[in-house]
Amino acid sequence: MSQVIVTPSPLTSMRQLAVRIWEDPDSRSTAIGLVGVLIVHLLVLLFAPHMLRLDHAPSVLRPHSSSRQFNIELAPETYSRPVPKPPMPKQFVETNPDAPENTPDKTNNFAAQNQQVAQEKPTPNGHSERPAMEGKKDFQSTQIVSGRLEKPVEQLSPPPMPQVAPTPPHPSSAPRAEQNPLPGFDRKLGDNPNAFGSNVAEATANARPIPNKVEGQKDVPLVEGALGLEPAIDPKHPRPRPMIVRQQQVRPAIFAENKIGTENVGVIAINAKFNNYGAYLQRLVEAIQLEWDKIVDSSETYPPVGSYVVVHFFINSEGKIARFGNVENHSSDVGMQYCTSAITNRQPYGEWTDDMKASLNPDGEELIFTFYYQ
Repeated sequence: MSQVIVTPSPLTSMRQLAVRIWEDPDSRSTAIGLVGVLIVHLLVLLFAPHMLRLDHAPSVLRPHSSSRQFNIELAPETYSRPVPKPPMPKQFVETNPDAPENTPDKTNNFAAQNQQVAQEKPTPNGHSERPAMEGKKDFQSTQIVSGRLEKPVEQLSPPPMPQVAPTPPHPSSAPRAEQNPLPGFDRKLGDNPNAFGSNVAEATANARPIPNKVEGQKDVPLVEGALGLEPAIDPKHPRPRPMIVRQQQVRPAIFAENKIGTENVGVIAINAKFNNYGAYLQRLVEAIQLEWDKIVDSSETYPPVGSYVVVHFFINSEGKIARFGNVENHSSDVGMQYCTSAITNRQPYGEWTDDMKASLNPDGEELIFTFYYQ
């Protein structure tokens, strides 16, 4: 019989040692403590360098990173408050050019001149911004006076008057003046030598230093022959009749009915304040009115009576028609063409002023014109 002795492996020896330690309560607690201490030291060795390091980690540059740059610029609106635009005018009206200049206290109307509402017959307790007037019901109009616009015509100076020699007076034709001799006077003195004396004389008309009275007319010019020096009037070339030329003209209007007016008495007027936009629109309206009248008068076809056309268009800061908007045609095609041509033919209407550019849209401000065929 033979026996073979086998040497145990290291792994088996460690397993047997661990079993014996784990079965002994004292050895087991000691082993757990040692294992915990080892784990804590391992964790400290791993994370302590990252937690206690104060310097920054060196940066790593990518290839070609130095050539890539960008700038940051703040927009002006982010740090400055935009300046608000001045308020736009409210309602354009056409004033009476014959009314005096008078700035109203408060109104939303603007025009080509300052004007305060007034009318010839006052409305008791009336406080309207428009004067009372008769017109169409349910109709809107910005006019208070009506007239006619005419192109300025050069006024020729009247021909000079012919020089006619004055007719010399005839001696026999001159009236004879009455002449009276100078009157005498009485001197009165009192008995007292220290008293004052007085002279009494009778006043006579046409007194002359002549001895005898000369009969004649009492009311005769002092300069003899004065009546005969007046220039004679040539009947073939009479003097021109004096005329009053009206300088201010207004365009024809269709009035809107307004029952309640104002208690202010005066030439008919409306509340309005002047600004450059009002004067600009007044010139524009009159230019379009003249062009429209010329087109209609020179055409052979007249649109239907009572028809009308409403044209929406935009005018820019250069005074040009930027574009047309909606066109409401309640007339014939020819009538609509007359209206649009009257607007475009007279452009440009002039560049806007600085205050107009500040308060209006420079790309195009909308205007609405209504053309009536009566």
